[in-house]
Amino acid sequence: MTRVAAIDCGTNSIRLLVADADPATGELVDLDRRMTIVRLGQGVDRTGRLAPEALERTFAACREYAAVIKEHGAERLRFVATSASRDAENRDDFVRGVLDILGVEPEVITGDQEAEFSFTGATKELTGRTDLARPYLVVDIGGGSTEFVVGDDHVRAARSVDIGCVRMTERHLLRDGAVTDPPEPAQIEAMRADIEAALDLAEQSVPLHEARTLVGLAGSVTTVAGIALGLPEYRSEAIHHSRVPYERVRGITERLLASTHAERAAIPVMHPGRVDVIGAGALVLLSIMERIGAREVVVSEHDILDGIAWSVAQATSGRPEWHVPTGR
Repeated sequence: MTRVAAIDCGTNSIRLLVADADPATGELVDLDRRMTIVRLGQGVDRTGRLAPEALERTFAACREYAAVIKEHGAERLRFVATSASRDAENRDDFVRGVLDILGVEPEVITGDQEAEFSFTGATKELTGRTDLARPYLVVDIGGGSTEFVVGDDHVRAARSVDIGCVRMTERHLLRDGAVTDPPEPAQIEAMRADIEAALDLAEQSVPLHEARTLVGLAGSVTTVAGIALGLPEYRSEAIHHSRVPYERVRGITERLLASTHAERAAIPVMHPGRVDVIGAGALVLLSIMERIGAREVVVSEHDILDGIAWSVAQATSGRPEWHVPTGR
């Protein structure tokens, strides 16, 4: 096996996976998997720049992750950055900071690359399942964007659109710099219209209605699943590969959009960093299910992070920026 490290830095969170990977058997064994809410994309939709405080939160997480990677002795590291980094005018500040801390340069990938990694991470272990019809539609609801991928064993079509939970919250649910609590009907209606327009864009590239199984990824989806399961605390093993019916998603979304900050924060599986954005994320999921007529969503805890790890393990030739450095 090869010991690899993968970092996925998105708009809302930064995540680390250290794992032993065996490309020959398709086995990926987690050694350490963690997530930190850093809100790197704070204000990017409005200003076009990464805020200094958002950069520092992200760099602090990188310092923590550097220690974890060194402790586990990972042989190779790949750092992938997504939506917020693509959009920011000052992304060079971000790149320099990560390089200084981790010794690797973050790869600011395209939406299509992001979608391919998500598909690989989500579906690799579904191979051979007879209870899930193909093709799959893998939907990764992030902070700044949502990726749509249709495929069987391989990606057939992919598209990234700008309807992440943070972006939708900042675009539609803010008033005088604070999240409206709870949102007003007109705000929800405007957000829904924005989501529907983005789904129209996605359908221009991706045959959404050809999918037979909807696979949902990332924190908005896993949080909805945890609520649906009535978990007393967040338990990844219970959420992974759970199946949430449409009616439950609709009910939970309506509840979240009608609740106050305190009521959302009191939900046992709710991460503090998701309290203000979960309503928007749930509405994105619900809108997708309604668009394609999905009766349920299969929830996966394995996503773009696992896809990045596999890309490192399966690489046939070394790339210097993927090597874990010494002395940093």
